[in-house]
This record gives sequence, C-alpha cells and structure tokens, in this order.
Amino acid sequence: MRLTTDGVTPVPRLVMVNNLGKDDGYFCELTSPLFLAPGDRILFDGMKMDVTVTRASGETFAPTGTWGVRCSYGHPRL
Repeated sequence: MRLTTDGVTPVPRLVMVNNLGKDDGYFCELTSPLFLAPGDRILFDGMKMDVTVTRASGETFAPTGTWGVRCSYGHPRL
C-alpha cells in the first residue's frame, strides 16, 4: 500500500508497517512493526533520514530503524 508521507495527509485506515520506502530507492527497515491508526500522519524526510509519526491525538514520536538503499540511479537492474 502506498502512503502519503508528507506529514499532513492522514492515514485512511488501520495499517501495519514493517518498512518505509521512497521512490528513489531509500528505505527504512523499522526495528519493530508500527501500527498506524486512521488519522495518524507520517513524515518521511529522506534528506535528514528521519521518520516522524503524529498520532491523531497530537502525540509525536520517531520510530527507530535501519536505513538502506534498494537500488540506485545509473546502475542496470539485473
């Protein structure tokens, strides 16, 4: 499922997330699964390599995880 991670758009339904990926190949493998409830907002900032979740109640936290790259530009895919 694709989620909008702009920090403004709320999650439409209950979602369990194990990892978060960006279109440019960067991803964050979360330390533990994250449950996002309807109304939660997620900000995925690839420039600072940060993930921030804002609950519908206003509580904000940053889940922990490991960053990596699945593919990069300029290299052929096998």
